[in-house]
Amino acid sequence: MRIGIACYPTFGGSGVVATELALALAARGHDVHMLSYERPHRLPDFVPGVTYHQVSAPSYPLFLSPPYTLALATKMADVAEHTPLDLLHVHYALPHAISAILARQMRESAGARLAVVTTLHGTDITLVGQDQSYLPITRFAIEKSDAVTAVSRYLADLTVQQFGVRNPIDVVANFVDGGRYRPDAASDWARGFRRPGEALLVHVSNFRPVKRVGDVIAIFGRVLEKMPARLLLVGDGPDRALAERTCRELHICDRVHFLGNLTAVETLLPACDLLLLTSDRESFGLSALEAMACGVPVIGTDAGGLPEVVESGKSGFLRPIGDIEGMTRDALSILSDPERHRRFSEAARLRAVTEFPEERAVARYLEIYERAAAGQ
Repeated sequence: MRIGIACYPTFGGSGVVATELALALAARGHDVHMLSYERPHRLPDFVPGVTYHQVSAPSYPLFLSPPYTLALATKMADVAEHTPLDLLHVHYALPHAISAILARQMRESAGARLAVVTTLHGTDITLVGQDQSYLPITRFAIEKSDAVTAVSRYLADLTVQQFGVRNPIDVVANFVDGGRYRPDAASDWARGFRRPGEALLVHVSNFRPVKRVGDVIAIFGRVLEKMPARLLLVGDGPDRALAERTCRELHICDRVHFLGNLTAVETLLPACDLLLLTSDRESFGLSALEAMACGVPVIGTDAGGLPEVVESGKSGFLRPIGDIEGMTRDALSILSDPERHRRFSEAARLRAVTEFPEERAVARYLEIYERAAAGQ
């Protein structure tokens, strides 16, 4: 098939999943065209079968801000005409689904069919879409798509509840390539963070308030009171300054390493002992899945779709939001017992590769593509 994929190019889960899906589709012989305002961070410079199209929104004095939605729709229609595309798969409802619907109408006026598949990832529903200014157009985008998917049952149910949409939503969970994300894949650079007798904890996020990075550092501070340890913070965002300030207040700056945004996290995660994920909500929890595939147990919150990923008591532990003391006890119970850590590590790896394999997700998406392209 010839597939156009639109996503945000950032380090958030939607852009990661869109890029990994594009690479997986191309590896299976499909012709994939990625559209965004910047090159997605996980997209290599050259991949056979994947073409990147940069979307540039012109700025004119009449516009308060560059009209990216219109620029994206125009680029989609242009690529669809000259490739030509069978369908557009857009990740995140706004503005990508709206742009795709406009592009579909442009192609219809030229006598061509262009199907639109929309994947909901989380904050497009839980945050942006529930803003009263955007709720009607978010509902419109969902209802006018030829097919809609969500990355977890939690998110699918929440979408129906909040928006009252009538069309079916297919749940296609996020996935992981178990061949790339594996316990023995740590790079020499990553292993350099390890010290004899120390535990190595990690947190991966975009440092938004919903991630509660302050809780991550608070938990680590309490772990550090009981045993030697280090914390790796991967990512960047608005709460990075808060994280740095909290480290200074706790006098643990020498034990916390801010690594910024990393492309090849699969070479870092296997060197770690535990992932901390303390979010207010996770529509899925992609960083948890990637860590689990690397044999890293997860300490997280019992919120959103994360319980669909992490089996509490087997591949990690889940606690109520803000339960710093409980999460600290859970972390110490794993870190202080090598045999228990081994069991949790093996269970995490097994769950990741058996329940969330790449092949299953790609096959499911292809089924949905065929249905949408056929107008079913």
